[in-house]
Amino acid sequence: MLANERTITRPYIMDKSMGAALDLDAVDLPRTNADGLPVIELTQEQKYLFDLRGWLLIPGVLNADEAAEMRDFCLRLKFEPESLPEHERNTLGGPLQKLADHPQVVGFMNEFVAYPGLSSQECYGFRQESCHLFYRAVGEGKFGPHNGSGMLRFPGDSHTYHCIPGKANAGLTRVVWELNPVRKGEGGTLLVSGTHKGVYQAPTSINDPSSPVWETYECPAGSLLFFTEALTHSATPWTNTHNDRVAIFSCYNTVNSKWHNWNPSAELLDTMPPKRQTLYRGVHAQDNLLGRTYHG
Repeated sequence: MLANERTITRPYIMDKSMGAALDLDAVDLPRTNADGLPVIELTQEQKYLFDLRGWLLIPGVLNADEAAEMRDFCLRLKFEPESLPEHERNTLGGPLQKLADHPQVVGFMNEFVAYPGLSSQECYGFRQESCHLFYRAVGEGKFGPHNGSGMLRFPGDSHTYHCIPGKANAGLTRVVWELNPVRKGEGGTLLVSGTHKGVYQAPTSINDPSSPVWETYECPAGSLLFFTEALTHSATPWTNTHNDRVAIFSCYNTVNSKWHNWNPSAELLDTMPPKRQTLYRGVHAQDNLLGRTYHG
């Protein structure tokens, strides 16, 4: 049988009561984002690679004009914040707001983070729980390995990874928009593939950033990196003399969990379409599907 003829079988996912199976036909994951753009679903290869490695790079998601617009706003935010309205002096301001639920981000979250029963066409089944600008010139950034072993973390830690045949959930997930080119080995995030499932203590070689246990990437401006926070990863000094690093680092989580002490301002939320606002709703599961009337 050829690879493209393989049958993808459905996983058996337990619903919340007595071991019954979740009705996958009734799951209503959003098919468009807050701007009405179609969600971009992950390919089978992308799902496989993320589960295997704990990270996934999608090069060139933004075109050159989009990346330039986002980058220019970030530079104003970094160097001329007073030129922006006060409520937009953050990484959800101006054009950057559209990155929060970009169709590629929603597609990833629907697969690896969303709580199916709290998803609909008007409400995301996941939350964005932090969003920051990482600007680095040559020499900035510090090596500091952390995390790993996400399959063994206690509940409430958020840095978890769960999987059954055919389905995985990544818990706290990092999303990085690289708005300038990244040259391999010159300051991009370092990653140790597979450590989100690791059951052994890390070797001492992990403390050497040049060790072959570390992997990294290169990409053009406008690329998108996903990695589970359960993965061992690290910053590293930026050594790219061709351009500074301009990156938006965000974290996403399930609707009933929160790791970071961060929230967008009420004034900024008021500028967002209703569906985008659901990314920042309260941290709980019961009755947390916005737009539905509950009884009983």
